[in-house]
Amino acid sequence: MSDSATMPRMADDLMADEAIRDPHTFYRWLRELSPIHWNARWGGWVLTRYEDVVTVLRDSKTFSSDRMGFLAKELSPEEQEPIFPIFDVLGRWMVFVDPPTHTTLRMLMNRLFTPKAVEGYRPTVRQIVEEALDDVEPKGRMDVVREFAYRIPMTVILDLLGTPDLDRTLIKEWSEMLGTFFFIRADEPRRREIATQGVQSLLDYITPVIEDRDKNRGESDLISVLLRAEDEGKVSRQDVIATVILLVFGGHETTMNLIANGTLALMQAPDQWQLMADRGEEVAKSGVEELLRFDGSVKATVRWAREDFELDGHHIRTGDRILLALSAANRDPEQFDDPDRLDLMRSPNPHVAFAHGIHVCIGAPLARLEAQETFKGLTTRLPRPESEIPIDQLPYFRTVVGRALKQLPVRWTAG
Repeated sequence: MSDSATMPRMADDLMADEAIRDPHTFYRWLRELSPIHWNARWGGWVLTRYEDVVTVLRDSKTFSSDRMGFLAKELSPEEQEPIFPIFDVLGRWMVFVDPPTHTTLRMLMNRLFTPKAVEGYRPTVRQIVEEALDDVEPKGRMDVVREFAYRIPMTVILDLLGTPDLDRTLIKEWSEMLGTFFFIRADEPRRREIATQGVQSLLDYITPVIEDRDKNRGESDLISVLLRAEDEGKVSRQDVIATVILLVFGGHETTMNLIANGTLALMQAPDQWQLMADRGEEVAKSGVEELLRFDGSVKATVRWAREDFELDGHHIRTGDRILLALSAANRDPEQFDDPDRLDLMRSPNPHVAFAHGIHVCIGAPLARLEAQETFKGLTTRLPRPESEIPIDQLPYFRTVVGRALKQLPVRWTAG
């Protein structure tokens, strides 16, 4: 364990202004000073080296993803009761469960999101991007987050679910409420209560949709596929509902933030914006991987030790929680040359923006495709915009896990 007396106070404040505004500098400093750091304020370990992060992500036997199970140990039955929907819904999400439950859900979803299956959505995604650009291009300004980055993945996932007419404004509102829990909004003292309201609202909205689809099955929409899996006894109705909520939430939130963060990164690198504009078909795939590495939408993920474990001389005890700083691993100079430089042609690029191991993001192929089409279309259709807010004053949500802009108002010369 690091000697906390030798560490500046901000090392333990993961919600410090510096850590929220510029996590890359914050984590670089921590990686150089104390790469395996006991954070007394957070009450767990923080890992910032690529090698250490990958070691933990690969070892699902030693390190658990069961967030709900460990939260249940921290709370009394009286404390759990008012936030029951969180346990009931998020406790069924494959990202928060360990094998064998994880394996069953993963096998079901894998075949829906293989790169080959997802590739068939490309024409649809391209059309959605073009329609979004048609709406904003003549205006000469937009809020990238609300008017563009949110619209694209939300439209795509609702189309795949076969529910294009759902109210996107309400879903966004409820998703942000849920996100206070999921992205560890530690600055919000009522975050669990707010998240519970969001979950319950999504439950009340989505459940009748699923019940109606059960009576009017489709061929290939994701809800119908999940319902057929229920018929076969692979999942329960509660699993179907929880998975649809996961797809609605996860299917837009992180991709929205990837598009917003990536747009900002390209705005600050004129040569790379022009490279994408000039050679998009050639550069898009490697370019999106680099934008994921450079400033992805998930800064960190959490694991819990199932048993005692030694890591480079540090004794991690059973039950200890570990924050894996993905953004820090993605800028580790031991793994990436000149890691603070945006290089859309970077190769190889073994980033961990989608995590690693059995819990690697199942929606990664779809997120990649959406981002490829978005950045090709954006740089081709629009001149490089300017931010209407000074870059160092752009507002971010104060979360430990997510890297999410509240807004990104930009302008350009229309026409």
